[in-house]
Amino acid sequence: MDSITIKDVARICGVGVSTVSRAINNHPDINEETKNMILQIIREHNYIPNNSARNLKRSVSRTIVVFIKGIDNPFFSTMIKIFGEEIQNRRYSFLLHRVDSGENEVDAAMEVIKEKKPKGIIFLGGCFSHSQEKLKQLDIPFVLSTIASTEQMDQDQFSSISVDDMAESYKMVSYLCVQGHKKIGILAATPDDESIGRLRLLGYRKALLDHNIPPDPRWIFYSDEDIECYTMGNGYRQMQRVMDSDLDLTALFAVSDSVAIGACKAVFDAGRSVPEDYSIAGFDGLDIARYYNPTITTIRQPVEEMALATTNLLFDMIHSKAPNRQNVFRGELMVGQSTRPI
Repeated sequence: MDSITIKDVARICGVGVSTVSRAINNHPDINEETKNMILQIIREHNYIPNNSARNLKRSVSRTIVVFIKGIDNPFFSTMIKIFGEEIQNRRYSFLLHRVDSGENEVDAAMEVIKEKKPKGIIFLGGCFSHSQEKLKQLDIPFVLSTIASTEQMDQDQFSSISVDDMAESYKMVSYLCVQGHKKIGILAATPDDESIGRLRLLGYRKALLDHNIPPDPRWIFYSDEDIECYTMGNGYRQMQRVMDSDLDLTALFAVSDSVAIGACKAVFDAGRSVPEDYSIAGFDGLDIARYYNPTITTIRQPVEEMALATTNLLFDMIHSKAPNRQNVFRGELMVGQSTRPI
């Protein structure tokens, strides 16, 4: 059953709407057996009670929902702050909704749409790989922000704001090659990653090939499944594996600045030095990368511009029925003290 109302639940159970309401709200003046029957029907039909009286009176609220995958990634902090400010400046409510890594963001969005009836949606982080039929279920404007969409997706079906993760990673690894490094490893995402981690890995491989360096599978240090990928803790653990190997790598490309900083800490704790023993480069351009010692060589994403472009595009779609479009921003190579020529 696609979508049912409180009246449908009442009809199926053979009770009145007020009885269903009392069961939902756990009122004491209802028979326990009747309440359990109603709650069972609600679970079976995936009925989502609408808890907002205002939403019962009007079809759409003045709410924008941001669905975020990877809430532990510090890169998103600035974007969320700007989203909140821009949305509230336009007199809309801002709702942040966390999506777990294995959760389907479209299914999560459909549940929130039923209950909150938002005016628009921003999907932040993760991977977005859904069929045209699945996307059509989202009948309100939405924008993908910093998300890698798959080649199979029809670009007419979505709007997006991003950088070219493959091209920017290629730029970083090419820089390491020009600095004379021949054995360059990567602190990568998980092996099954289909989002920005995969694109950054592809950029890494292409840069090596274009500089006549055959990529060695042993140089790829994947993230474990039991730890958040884009974190310092993960970088620390990955770098320990690098130092335990006998590969004699001279440089590492980390898929995020947080991973790069964790890797640097592992090197220092092992009594070694960055960049003398290992050159380590990151990706994102976090503020901490500029204040860490040594400063991190990185690709800076224009986070403020991307956040503003995301909200502007969404409100253009809401107010002006603007067509779907994809905006791709360029990153900037920021040379720090964590890399050196050899």
